[in-house]
Amino acid sequence: MTDFLQDQYDGVTSWLFEVLLQPAMYALGLMNWADEAFQWMDFFVFGVIQVIVVAAVCLPLERWRPVERWESHGLVWTDVLYTLLSRLGILPLLGFILFYTASSRIEGMIADSGFVPPTLETLLPWLREAPLVALALYIVILDFTEYWRHRFQHIFPWWWALHSIHHAQTQMTFWTDDRNHILDDIIAAAWFGIIAVAIGVPPGQFPIILLVLRLAESLSHANVRLDFGRLGERLLVSPRFHRLHHGVLSVGNLGKNYGVLLPVWDWIFGTADFRRDHYPRTGDPDAPATYVRGGWLAQQAAGLRQVWRAITARGA
Repeated sequence: MTDFLQDQYDGVTSWLFEVLLQPAMYALGLMNWADEAFQWMDFFVFGVIQVIVVAAVCLPLERWRPVERWESHGLVWTDVLYTLLSRLGILPLLGFILFYTASSRIEGMIADSGFVPPTLETLLPWLREAPLVALALYIVILDFTEYWRHRFQHIFPWWWALHSIHHAQTQMTFWTDDRNHILDDIIAAAWFGIIAVAIGVPPGQFPIILLVLRLAESLSHANVRLDFGRLGERLLVSPRFHRLHHGVLSVGNLGKNYGVLLPVWDWIFGTADFRRDHYPRTGDPDAPATYVRGGWLAQQAAGLRQVWRAITARGA
């Protein structure tokens, strides 16, 4: 099934490149950049698929039972821009490709010495015959590491200075998932890519894992009054569960409900809040005004200033 989907995806990407991009590059004398352009088209198509899937799931839910209704959606449109810039650039996928290439070269040199670094499938060889089980294990492991990356974003002052942009949104919707400083996105891409390579995620499965986690994150940010019931809330992160994390009284080190896909990590490490029927206002009361009402560029510039202040204050 994975091979079939990959073949269909590759076919669409190749057709778009040959019909739309390649003729224009040939006319402009840019064919020396053909390989890079094809790679970009690959990122772009995958990003479009992500946006379509997420919007198809989340938009109807937000219209069905919204937590809040606003007269103006100006702040939301800023988040839409964040999503388009982030998902059509596909930083996590790019990070994986870069680190996979580097890892292949390093592993080649190590193999010449007779040592092969262990991966999940070398430790558990039977996984090679059970690709769906392997996929599930990869998702669980990566979700665990994402929980800790999220905790660290709240623990370290310089990192919180960046991450606060994400929490400053007072009109939270599924678009808010991508409301991040570009430095934060780069760190996240490197973190995710290195770990994916280290545990041996096959390149063909990586986009599927990324899509599953992205859909879960977007849904958890949706402006919808939705929980998964007493049992379901402990199995999957719901919009209600994650909204508690974005509440105005849950910022910085006071945060709860850090999980991306699985609430079990919050339960194990004592950061879970399973209160039912509680949908607090969102935002960071201590965030600069630009983090709330500024545009993308203004927020990026403000983020750099806030990081510098956090670093210099720590050194003072």
